[in-house]
Amino acid sequence: MDNFLNINIEFDHDKVDRIIQNSIQARQKGYVCSVDGNIFTIANKDSEYNKIINSALVNICDSSYAAFFYSLLKRESTKPYIGADLFIKYIRMKKYNQVFLGSTPEVLDSLKEQLQIIDPRISNMHFMSLPFMGVEEFDYGNIAKEINLLQPDIIWVSLGAPKQEKFMYYILPKLNQGIMFGFGAILNFYSGMKKLKRAPQIMLAFKLEWLYRLYQEPKKQWHKIKNFLGTFPSLLLIEFKRNVIKIRK
Repeated sequence: MDNFLNINIEFDHDKVDRIIQNSIQARQKGYVCSVDGNIFTIANKDSEYNKIINSALVNICDSSYAAFFYSLLKRESTKPYIGADLFIKYIRMKKYNQVFLGSTPEVLDSLKEQLQIIDPRISNMHFMSLPFMGVEEFDYGNIAKEINLLQPDIIWVSLGAPKQEKFMYYILPKLNQGIMFGFGAILNFYSGMKKLKRAPQIMLAFKLEWLYRLYQEPKKQWHKIKNFLGTFPSLLLIEFKRNVIKIRK
């Protein structure tokens, strides 16, 4: 993984998949973070959270703009690995035992109906809603005990950043196996519920998913965008200077 904007990220999609699939095959445990603008912002303001992100098995870049500037700095073609795309890719593989964790019972019920159309085995997989509470308040021992009985290959965690990354970090020592993915609203996107759907394809093609999310959740998303715009330019400047020094050496 390369360190970009103070976060370890693997930009090679094939290498990401190899790391994940080899870890699953070896029955290892770990977690994957989908790093978007919000996570870049928080991780550069909170050193403990930065440590959590950089302790991941592997991190993917879920920001088109971050991938674009990385390409400029490194002078190589780079594309983001969008969490929603990775999610549906692994569902369509129809080969892994999975647990779906977080969100609401309503969303999980609808998600189960949608996903079992793709892979009928999912009808027998475990969908677990979690109570609304602070990340330090969860009963990690009992949650992990329930997960361990299922012996999952993959655990999808949907609690929103920064909560889901902290959750994965705290529960990891108590798990026997399973690769966790902290993918926020992605369970909502694939639930089939109209109010929670992903942006139209034309907006995805023009890297405008953030605009659609802003339309869906104006107050929540504007807060994230404002913080990102206030942090990202200075981080890019630091990264640019760092790369210039490397080139001169």
